[in-house]
Amino acid sequence: MQTGVPNATVPGISPAAVTPKSPQRIGVPREVFPGEKRVATVPESVEKLIKLGFTVAVESGAGDASNFSDEVYRAAGAEIISGAAALWAASDMVFKVRGPTPDEVALMHEGQALVSFIWPAQNPELMQQLAAKKVTVLAIDALPRTLSRAQKMDALTSQAGVAGYRAVIEAANAFGRFFSGQITAAGKVPPAKVFIAGAGVAGLAAIGTAASLGAIVRANDTRAEVADQVVSLGGEFVKVDYVEEGSGGGGYAKVMSEGFQQAQREMYAKQAKDVDIIITTALIPGRPAPKLITADMVKSMKPGSVIVDMAAEQGGNCELTVPGQAVVTHGVTIVGYTDLVSRLAKQSSTLYASNLFRLTEELCKTKDGIINVNMEDEAIRGLTVTKDGSITWPAPAPKVAAPAAVAAKPAAAVAKPKGGHGQSSEPSSGTSMALMFGAAAAIFWLIGANAPAAFLSHFTVFVLACFVGYMVVWNVKPALHTPLMSVTNAISSIIAIGALVQVSPWVGAADRPNDLISWVAAAAIVLTAINMFGGFAVTQRMLAMFRK
Repeated sequence: MQTGVPNATVPGISPAAVTPKSPQRIGVPREVFPGEKRVATVPESVEKLIKLGFTVAVESGAGDASNFSDEVYRAAGAEIISGAAALWAASDMVFKVRGPTPDEVALMHEGQALVSFIWPAQNPELMQQLAAKKVTVLAIDALPRTLSRAQKMDALTSQAGVAGYRAVIEAANAFGRFFSGQITAAGKVPPAKVFIAGAGVAGLAAIGTAASLGAIVRANDTRAEVADQVVSLGGEFVKVDYVEEGSGGGGYAKVMSEGFQQAQREMYAKQAKDVDIIITTALIPGRPAPKLITADMVKSMKPGSVIVDMAAEQGGNCELTVPGQAVVTHGVTIVGYTDLVSRLAKQSSTLYASNLFRLTEELCKTKDGIINVNMEDEAIRGLTVTKDGSITWPAPAPKVAAPAAVAAKPAAAVAKPKGGHGQSSEPSSGTSMALMFGAAAAIFWLIGANAPAAFLSHFTVFVLACFVGYMVVWNVKPALHTPLMSVTNAISSIIAIGALVQVSPWVGAADRPNDLISWVAAAAIVLTAINMFGGFAVTQRMLAMFRK
């Protein structure tokens, strides 16, 4: 689409700058939502947007709360416009963080484009207001997250990561002790125990942060596939004693059965009595936050414990959460802040600006400063909730290729021999094995028939050493050593067995040999023993680094 700007005189903007079909202007207004400190673009992204052919206008003071001054924006090439009305009127496309208020919708004009968090399922009235204005709206929260190419535009992920990090910082601020265990002259300090409910993006960020601070971290999620991710970040995955698949569409969790929820509550109650800090992140799109932590669980927690409810804005995962506040109940501090991301405004603004820049790249592949909302593009189609006044949400589900059908063809091909007569490949494999052993036997016979007796004894030792090295060392579990160590240990075993054969005349002999070969064999035994036992000792020390 191409959007134009009305031929009206705007204070601070020359008439030439608003000529239709000229490179489009991206406007960045100041956020008006109470407590919102983020800004939709940062000076670094302004420079990149200009290289795509756009002009960028920023409302005066829009970046102050994120520590981006008007002077820094101006130095990056942006125009600074005073007043929201002037900025909205002068912009072809508007970047925002929060969805527009009714007053901001009133400032929009036909043909304009808006990129922002919209949450169309939760805001049907806003959708009707935007459609009435005949504008095109791209809801960054509606991005199809299952598309791999959409990850660079995924603002939900980038902002959730910031929120998860900040949740741990808030918990540490409210907690009365160290996170890490310490031994001091004044006594021993045990590590804090942290339980995280929900291992999505925010939960995983919280797990990594808490573990890096030295806490003992446990986590739970209805999706069993995230267990490995929890462990890889230094946490312990706590299972619910109830088998049920919890994966929903688009990477989210689904609503679980009553039986699972009851088993989950029992597990949460047990964890509440034991841990010092609980961080809840559970959300289901389009629904109120599920209640995971009951008042009785809060009452059972130790005095001085902390709960950080990251779902407070959607009602909270804890029954006693007060959205926007930190309250103390039964000696437990319950943090219900709804502005966790804004508490790291500069970082979150930078990440969000990068997401919007990547989206703009997809909208303007010609780099001429004119956006094209291509409804044939699955990612752009998913984002677009209104198009020139028509409501296009919800988008059709992205097309997913059926991997099973593709995988079946190679499997069928492998099952057949190269001759293609429909016979199984197993007889062919057995024949190959028989031929290989036959060839090996023939080679050994030729060597035995023609080699001197002294060579045969050494050759027999060599073959035996290779077999022992493979069977004893190579089959050790990979978790106990690296592939390189398994190879070196196999070689070492060959050397050790050969050396033992050479020094065997020493054992029980009254007149022990004193030749060079025997001394070299003895040295080889010492060196290979150091290599083998030392390698396993180093491996044990490495594994100990990852144990609590």
